[in-house]
Amino acid sequence: MRCPFCGHDDTQVKDSRPTEDNSAIRRRRSCPACGSRFTTFERVQIRDLVVVKKDGVRVPFDREKLVKSLRIALRKRPVDEDQIERIVNGIHRRLESMGENEVPSKYVGELVMDVLMDLDKVAYVRYASVYRNFREAKDFEDFLGKMVVGGIDDD
Repeated sequence: MRCPFCGHDDTQVKDSRPTEDNSAIRRRRSCPACGSRFTTFERVQIRDLVVVKKDGVRVPFDREKLVKSLRIALRKRPVDEDQIERIVNGIHRRLESMGENEVPSKYVGELVMDVLMDLDKVAYVRYASVYRNFREAKDFEDFLGKMVVGGIDDD
């Protein structure tokens, strides 16, 4: 494994252990050249998933893009990195278990919305505002009205 700091080709594994949900192996590594330490994750990949966008463009499934969008939606919310990792693992497993190599982006977005609706209402609205492309305050009003009428309200 190449060192991300100095580019040295030969790093050493100092510690390996399974992640909390046993979906990956977490490895602590050290670079003998610069002394830096970093963590890598090793996961089983059942198939190469391709996401089909609304316009028909096909792109490889990007796990990090999913992590990033969840982090943005959950920013300053009471959700830790381990929970985000478990959410992403769960979504990824559901996509792989579909048995299809190609999944519509709409399906991925709906999976994220379902998870966020149960996890954190503020993150749910944040994600929905981007996913559903809210353009003005009225879009938020309409969406929030549907949340309360649809039984999503916490009260």
